[in-house]
Amino acid sequence: MAYASHIINHSKKLRNAPNFLWHEHAIFIRRFSNHAQPSIGKRDDTSKIRRHCYVPSERETVSRSATSGTISMFGIQKRNMTTMKVRNPIAGLAHNQGFSCSQVYLRRGFSSDSGLPSHQEIGMPSLSPTMSEGNIARWLKKEGDKVSPGDVLCEVETDKATVELESMEEGYLAKIVRGDGSKEIKVGEVIAITVEDEEYITKFKDYEPSTSGADAGDAAVKESPAPPKKEVVEQPVSSPEPKTSKPTAAPPAEDRIFSSPLARKLAEEHNVPLSSIKGTGLDGRIVKADIDDYLASRGKEGLATAPKAAATPAALDYADIPHSQIRKITASRLLLSKQTIPHYYLTVDSCVDKLMDLRNQLNSLQEASGGKRISVNDLVIKAAALALRKVPQCNSSWTDEYIRQYHNVNINVAVQTDNGLFVPVIRDADKKGLSRIGEEVKQLAQKAKENSLKPEDYEGGTFTVSNLGGPFGIKQFCAIINPPQSGILAVGSAEKRVVPSSGPEQFKFASFMPVTLSCDHRVIDGAIGAEWLKAFKGYIENPESMLL
Repeated sequence: MAYASHIINHSKKLRNAPNFLWHEHAIFIRRFSNHAQPSIGKRDDTSKIRRHCYVPSERETVSRSATSGTISMFGIQKRNMTTMKVRNPIAGLAHNQGFSCSQVYLRRGFSSDSGLPSHQEIGMPSLSPTMSEGNIARWLKKEGDKVSPGDVLCEVETDKATVELESMEEGYLAKIVRGDGSKEIKVGEVIAITVEDEEYITKFKDYEPSTSGADAGDAAVKESPAPPKKEVVEQPVSSPEPKTSKPTAAPPAEDRIFSSPLARKLAEEHNVPLSSIKGTGLDGRIVKADIDDYLASRGKEGLATAPKAAATPAALDYADIPHSQIRKITASRLLLSKQTIPHYYLTVDSCVDKLMDLRNQLNSLQEASGGKRISVNDLVIKAAALALRKVPQCNSSWTDEYIRQYHNVNINVAVQTDNGLFVPVIRDADKKGLSRIGEEVKQLAQKAKENSLKPEDYEGGTFTVSNLGGPFGIKQFCAIINPPQSGILAVGSAEKRVVPSSGPEQFKFASFMPVTLSCDHRVIDGAIGAEWLKAFKGYIENPESMLL
């Protein structure tokens, strides 16, 4: 009765467990067990740290410990329960305030069977929505170093950039599982081990990370020996009764082949079957002349049927260049875009004479004030942003349930680097001045070339501009849409043309810049795309209107 009343009282108190478990930061519960692994941290069950705490059912809320006789919550003995608060919900990721905790992979290990003390396995984090694997650029901490919350452990190369991975707890780096330059590490795979006490470091010298339950099960199935084959017991063979061999009948005379000794010798030397030759000697006897005729006819047939020997190609000299992470993800996304998005293209020529005059005037003012020069691409970005604000249907994305129309105009700008193609984003480009846009483009382009872009530098774009005209002189091209966006503008180089003037037989020169809009036909109809290009052309040919 005493135990029953005790259980009832605890069950009433624990009905409000969701109220006191709900905190701004995640709370992790560590369990010390003599015979079992901890409930938190198993890679196959809860390999991701989540912001929300687990709320048990009534049956799981109160349970009786068979070993100690004390009441336990969630299967954790009350007297051995400790709590640990994470410093922030990012769990140690530097510069990634927009990511959820579910993208960080950690695992607690407590194993008395293996003789290892309490430790923490640090897994490869997911640092971008499209990341499935990453590389370790270099470790900034060495094995045995003491680490504190906020210390940078290593630099991780993602599919977009290189990001610093911070420590979220105080302790010691006991083991680096994946060293400098490790490639293609799957998200969640263990890369390092940390411990709380310095004396535990030596126990992880030969540590190997354990596989998940599913992997271990598969491995066990693969490594399990095949069932032994049943040995076939040979029955003792009784001595057979002696059989009397019957003499083989001699072949009939008509099957015998008659040939002269010289013909037989020639046939053996040239591997000629005598049965395929018809003799011309006495009584069909094969003679030397028959062998010679056969060899001559076989030689002619061989020359007629033998294929001409193909010329042996010269050996090619080449080098295999391994894929970078950014090139892998760019290839997969563009392939998906071209296969799943119904592209169509609209091209228009815009006169840029007034645009160039305005640019020269603005650059004169910038030089006088010590500011940076404004490029044609900066003016193109501004015109595209204003056109998107004027025709918001093009500032949208397709989903299976609805079309999402964005209220922010964030322009991605394609930047080519030695590592691959990057598309950093200019946020709220429709609300920024030309000098501000120019400064941000230069800063982001430099960071892209240094491979130091952060996730907030390239995520959240709603439209993309790709300019191959100014830097490369490409006249016109069609770009592939950057999903989930529904449009991308391809800008060609401006060229001078002869155009009719006001009077008869009068001509003048003018510079025209071709641009091609690639549209997702599920979102942007042809008339809507044409309306957007009309608005864009209006801003380019009358650039003063962009300043209003």
